[in-house]
Amino acid sequence: MGRVGRRQRLVVVGGDAAGMSAASQARRLKGVDDLEIVAFERGGFSSYSACGIPYWVGGDVDGPDRLVARTPQEHRDRDIDLRLRTEVTELDLDGRRVRARDLDSGEEYWTGFDRLVLATGARPVRPPLPGIDAPGVHGVQTLGDGQALLDTLAATPGRRAVVVGAGYIGVEMAEALLKRGYEVTVLNRGEQPMATLDPDMGRLVHTAMEGMGIDVVAGAEVTAIRTGPDGRVRAVETGDATYPADVVVLGIGVEPETSLARAAGLPLGVYGGLLTDLSMRVRGHEDVWAGGDCVEVLDLVSGRERHVPLGTHANKHGQVIGANVGGGYGTFPGVVGTAVSKVCSLEIARTGLRERDAREVGLRYAAVTVESTSRAGYYPDAAPMTVKMLAELRTGRLLGTQIVGREGAGKRVDIAAVALTAGMTVEQVAALDLGYAPPFSPVWDPVQVAARKAVAAVRETG
Repeated sequence: MGRVGRRQRLVVVGGDAAGMSAASQARRLKGVDDLEIVAFERGGFSSYSACGIPYWVGGDVDGPDRLVARTPQEHRDRDIDLRLRTEVTELDLDGRRVRARDLDSGEEYWTGFDRLVLATGARPVRPPLPGIDAPGVHGVQTLGDGQALLDTLAATPGRRAVVVGAGYIGVEMAEALLKRGYEVTVLNRGEQPMATLDPDMGRLVHTAMEGMGIDVVAGAEVTAIRTGPDGRVRAVETGDATYPADVVVLGIGVEPETSLARAAGLPLGVYGGLLTDLSMRVRGHEDVWAGGDCVEVLDLVSGRERHVPLGTHANKHGQVIGANVGGGYGTFPGVVGTAVSKVCSLEIARTGLRERDAREVGLRYAAVTVESTSRAGYYPDAAPMTVKMLAELRTGRLLGTQIVGREGAGKRVDIAAVALTAGMTVEQVAALDLGYAPPFSPVWDPVQVAARKAVAAVRETG
């Protein structure tokens, strides 16, 4: 039960996309007289775009101010008590309170709540390797991380950079460092870069990156970071080679930051993320919600829970949570796993299941790949693209799409994302009434070319 005779208090743990979206939406629906909002953020910024950090480092955008969607003062002006550089260290769910520590003064105190939102985000994977904490080794999770990397680049005379990991952050940071004039080596443990793609599509990314002057090393298991007499990074070692480095960027991936939730006994999934219902309420806890990179969500294609750390989802989670906390109603039905990225002029996109994903959930499928162009072939600057599509046998249901190509390729994945969400078949995708003019597309859009080929593959199997 809430406090009688006083305002309800909403406590938000985490001051970025999900947390502050929830706080802002709740404030829009509930006046100051009805709801007090206290938000804790252990960093020095709120409501910022971590996705923009590689483009800040690469010089495409100014930062960090340009990456901040809403400043702390703007939140405070809306009667949200946002406390920066304050870390929540304990959840007392029975006592309906949280313990917080001011990181500057060291002061600790308890704050009670009627409703609690957990938006603790994700933490970068940082393996316990020798030298991993040496000066010159950087992650890029926060705006503070981005500034620290830029400071290192400005103070380092050498021009050799090693990026560990070839996922979205890895390839984007490789581009950023290349644009800054560095010799870039990407060490990837997997067979091909971009493990969110099938290996045959990842091979296209590998080839393109090599053509841009980025050295991509596959099957490279990092064993140590070597330092010089001054303690700074000098090289990265793998099992069979040493790669000189003046700066190292870690792009190995992230994990849900749920240590507080785990200690409080809240339900976690197989990936370590919090489990919620459709309203983003933590399962089994009436007045506790969670959203953003710390949760697992339903994959609408496979029917299983998965961890998908993206700012698009975090903002939607926050809107849903804020609506429910503020007396309205909202749900987050799930995802289809859509993501898009780029490395220099190469655009990379995917949605739905890979072949491995389909096999893991026991789906029988046909996989097809087509080559096409972004515009009519005779129109100037028509750029090549490769589209791969998976369809379920017998039913023809679209299961996934991957696209690698030049300008105009990446956002075409949205066609497939809508089709997946609607549960469409590849035959229905092929029949879609999409916009056409030579400057924008061939007569048959590349996604529909792949769909037509998938229709034929499904029919051939009977």
